[in-house]
Amino acid sequence: MGFPNSTFSNLQHKFQKLIHSTPKNGKPLVKEFNPTPPNCVLWMAPFLSGGGYSSEAWSYITSLHEYMKKDPNFRLAIEQHGDLENFEFWDGLPKQIKEMAYELYSTQCRMNETIVVCHSEPGAWNPPLFETVPCPPIGLGKPVCTIGRTMFETDRVNAEHVRRCNSMDFVWVPTDFHVSSFVESGVDPSKVVKVVQSVDVEVFDPLKYGEALAIGDVARPVLKSKEPRFGDPKLEVEYVFLSIFKWEYRKGWDVLLKAYLKEFAGNDGVALYILTNAYHSSSNFEIKIVDLVHDSGIVEPVDGWAPVYVIDTHVAQVDLPRLYKAANAFVLPSRGEGWGRPIVEAMAMSLPVITTNWSGPTEYLTTENGYPLPVDKMSEVMEGPFKGHRWAEPSVDELRMLMRHVMSIPEDGREKGRRAREDMIRKYSPNVVAAIVLDHITKIFDKSE
Repeated sequence: MGFPNSTFSNLQHKFQKLIHSTPKNGKPLVKEFNPTPPNCVLWMAPFLSGGGYSSEAWSYITSLHEYMKKDPNFRLAIEQHGDLENFEFWDGLPKQIKEMAYELYSTQCRMNETIVVCHSEPGAWNPPLFETVPCPPIGLGKPVCTIGRTMFETDRVNAEHVRRCNSMDFVWVPTDFHVSSFVESGVDPSKVVKVVQSVDVEVFDPLKYGEALAIGDVARPVLKSKEPRFGDPKLEVEYVFLSIFKWEYRKGWDVLLKAYLKEFAGNDGVALYILTNAYHSSSNFEIKIVDLVHDSGIVEPVDGWAPVYVIDTHVAQVDLPRLYKAANAFVLPSRGEGWGRPIVEAMAMSLPVITTNWSGPTEYLTTENGYPLPVDKMSEVMEGPFKGHRWAEPSVDELRMLMRHVMSIPEDGREKGRRAREDMIRKYSPNVVAAIVLDHITKIFDKSE
């Protein structure tokens, strides 16, 4: 999906022209020049999609870019690859990120001096299973090294993706959970390297934002309390739960709503706000929620429903910290996460977090810095490309108790949130993760000399 007349379309066209120009003889043209330093890292990712891979890619690029201002051991280039572009996402990026994108899209690399990072799901790697820019690029020579950066939300990797992973020189995964699941699925253990994801603890810093986002102005009520004070989403409530996710079964939206609606009533002084968007489905979220209530047999309390609001309009990246600041707690009972970008953003914002104690979040969520949600059992994925895999079924009853606890004893939640931010700064801040990435890249270049 392109964006005619948009700034980024012009930028991408310029980059493609510089890097992939084809002369009349049909052979790719890469301009000759004498860069300093000669080594280059070409990071190919869905920078413009606004999804999880996109956010993760930006976090790596921004931290590496800052490092290289002080000690440029190599040049850094980026290219859009993988998911479709989202103009609203690009438009909502901070000015400094856009300026960095212009710079890095215009950087040229010679393949024989370049490490290529294919940061996407393996189906996008060359040869791609859908329409996208091949990664690594074709027709430009053999790179120094090709790295696949990926992850999965289930207990295994399918056979085709295992084959694609084994075609890479290295496969970077974000957690110990993925190291185990990839190796057990058949990926060569010598290729699998854990490289954690970073979170921008300077952007996601609660002390930087005086006012929270007026979420009542962008939210629509789905279920309302009978209490007049909750009838208007613009009015404040005593305790706000926030959840952010793509509307898909994996995210456990059904678990969240069952727990919340069974545990709370209209006189409890709580509200649940859901920031979501459609994912291979319709966007009639109100109907889906009402259908779930009906099909689950949940009975409306005497004091009416605890209110539920949906935010399905675009919230710009620059406004996300203020959205987290509007909440008292973050909750996401997902059946499986590769990493969990909104989770670590909430933790960086010092929010108490309740999320499933399985898959990606086990890398960073503990009983000291949050509320790991117990798993009732493992279940089989029943549809989609990962049919037959297994993932977690988080406990509805345990979620009810944890949500009641964090609301009833807010000082405990605040202490968990304080520790969460400390852990994000100490272990996952951009400078910490950039050092890890730089160490791997430097070793590869040193070995190639």
